[in-house]
Amino acid sequence: MKLAEALMNRADCQKRIEQLKVRLNRSAKVQEGEHPPEDPKELFQEMNDTLQELESLMTAINRTNAQTVLHDGVTLADALAKRDILAMRRTMIQEVINAAAIKQDRYSRSEVKFIPTVHIAELQKQVDQYSKAYRELDTGIQEMNWKTELL
Repeated sequence: MKLAEALMNRADCQKRIEQLKVRLNRSAKVQEGEHPPEDPKELFQEMNDTLQELESLMTAINRTNAQTVLHDGVTLADALAKRDILAMRRTMIQEVINAAAIKQDRYSRSEVKFIPTVHIAELQKQVDQYSKAYRELDTGIQEMNWKTELL
């Protein structure tokens, strides 16, 4: 199985677990004399099986990420961490831009005037640089995901 397939299976397991939680909660209690919509014992068994599958996938994915090296000598795990930090940097700066760029209408000269304390154009250039670096790194990660066999 390719790493990309394992990642899709992991996402499916996570979705199934969320759905099972809802179904379990719906079947946890009924009015006296009624029957639950689904058998909680069967739902718990399905939940345990799915959690066990998720654990196996996560272990294999983590092992593969730690041992797979990209073309530049960086492990996949390190590249994922770098990609996450690039996304965080981009998001944080974009939020500052959004806060600074809010135009406030004043109806009279006596109202408080707000001015930005940051240079929006410079910050936007940083956002663009982080976005480009993120896209390039993500492309390399996705490519490797489809080439790498799960360990």
